[in-house]
Amino acid sequence: MLKNLLGLSDDGVRELKRGIAATAISNLAIMAPVSLLMMVTMALLDKICGGEGFTLRSDVILLMAIGLCGIIFLTQWVQYHLTYTVAYRESANRRITLAEKLRRLPLSFFGQRDLSDLTSTMMGDCSKLERIFSNAVPGLFGTIVMFLVVSACLLCVDWRMGLCIVLPVPVAGVIVFAGRRMQQNAEEKNYDAYRAAYDGVQEYLDVVSELRSSGTEQEYLAGVRKKLDNVIACAFRNELVPGTVVTLAQFVLRFGLVTVLLVGGVLMTQGSLSVNMFLLYLLIAGRIYEPFGSCFMLMAEMFSALVSIRRTKEMEATSEQTGANVCNNQGFDIEFSNVEFSYKDTPVLKGVSFVAKQGEITALVGHSGSGKSTVSRLAARFWDADKGKVLLGGVDVTTIEPEVLYRNYSIVFQDVTLFDNTIMENIRLGRQNATDEEVIKAAKAARCEEFVSRLPEGYQSRIGENGCTLSGGERQRISIARAILKDAPVIILDEATASMDVENESMVQEALSELLRDKTVLVIAHRMRTVAGADKIVVLEDGKVAEQGRPEELMKHGGIFSNMVRLQAGS
Repeated sequence: MLKNLLGLSDDGVRELKRGIAATAISNLAIMAPVSLLMMVTMALLDKICGGEGFTLRSDVILLMAIGLCGIIFLTQWVQYHLTYTVAYRESANRRITLAEKLRRLPLSFFGQRDLSDLTSTMMGDCSKLERIFSNAVPGLFGTIVMFLVVSACLLCVDWRMGLCIVLPVPVAGVIVFAGRRMQQNAEEKNYDAYRAAYDGVQEYLDVVSELRSSGTEQEYLAGVRKKLDNVIACAFRNELVPGTVVTLAQFVLRFGLVTVLLVGGVLMTQGSLSVNMFLLYLLIAGRIYEPFGSCFMLMAEMFSALVSIRRTKEMEATSEQTGANVCNNQGFDIEFSNVEFSYKDTPVLKGVSFVAKQGEITALVGHSGSGKSTVSRLAARFWDADKGKVLLGGVDVTTIEPEVLYRNYSIVFQDVTLFDNTIMENIRLGRQNATDEEVIKAAKAARCEEFVSRLPEGYQSRIGENGCTLSGGERQRISIARAILKDAPVIILDEATASMDVENESMVQEALSELLRDKTVLVIAHRMRTVAGADKIVVLEDGKVAEQGRPEELMKHGGIFSNMVRLQAGS
């Protein structure tokens, strides 16, 4: 039950059960001083009343107190080790598991999820669950076990006084449980408010230059302030709901002590309860409710954490991309066979079929939104097709482990992603074991030498977050250098020279001509001069193949391609 409810591993469940047992023993150990106090009280009362009962020596009392302190210390130490230490280990394993899960998910998953949502799940939700494992669950169940053991003893000794102590606890528990749905709703709204505020701040940092240039910065910031105000309001409600429920439950518990006083007093006047037993139950009533004060708070916290648990379990339940560890392809032809693909229920490709042959350059052209970039991502299995097949050398790419498949691809995206590292290491991403000489050779082929030579530290210069110190064309040349360094048999160029001027584009095209020789090449471009030397043109229109053939054939045909060429020539 705990494994499914909390999304724990098998080791986590075993350790959590040990933590619960240790917490229960620790709580029972804390109850032990009540027995010593009762013995001392009875001895004092007996002496005051002039009785001849047992007496306790001060040295015996001291030794017993020291022994109880030792037992309490030992049980507390064991409890800490079996709860907090284990919880941190389980939390680390959970984060690693989620990271491994993300690594195996298709890119379509990331396209459908917000970055702040994933970040919140990886960091915020895991931190909440860390506290649940280390504190809430062991504390809650450990207190329940302790209460059941003590209650059984109290009911056996005197069921009347036992009921006075026991009954308020389940009533208070029902009150806390009844507020579960309200707590979860408040937690979800609080989470949505935080995510909206995070998105607003992040977006402001990304587009601050556009906002200032358009004179709309203050208007945008006013919207961000509203989101932040909503965070405060939602956080207040998120604290108010469980706080009210827990306070009410603790108020009910106080009736247990009042009931013990009233019922015990009546029973003593009737002669059916001794003074010693009355004092015993009174002391226990004052002590047994103390763990429940924090227990109900932990219970409310656990109900709120179920929202975080659900999000992590949803991520873990997402289908992974799997396949064979060997790619038994015959050559590197890429074939699309009646491929259909939808993005969030919106059809993007509708029965696309064509073949990109090895040793040829196949260009994908079409108007914006026609599906060109989607085709390139399906070819590399960043996404999986809804229907139809994508074949690499006759092998369905969905049957191949993605990391094995990616070894055959070098990809240059329109939106280049660089890391806050040196130019050398950013290019070496294409092939991790490449030597410095091989990296520099690839950089020169991609015409990177021209701007690298101007930097004070050359190839060891750091380029900032996502290459913020470089121009768009320079960033794109680094991406092309990666592809040249990898030298894979399949090349996908998605607007690879879009950010370059005509002179640099011509130089890079010369470098690419060496890279593309005897390889399967898919080129996506809007500028017709970029695809003029292609061996085959595939024209996409509204998610379908409208035309395909050699450039000169399509020009004679007078269809979409020839019209696009004429329009660009005229402009």
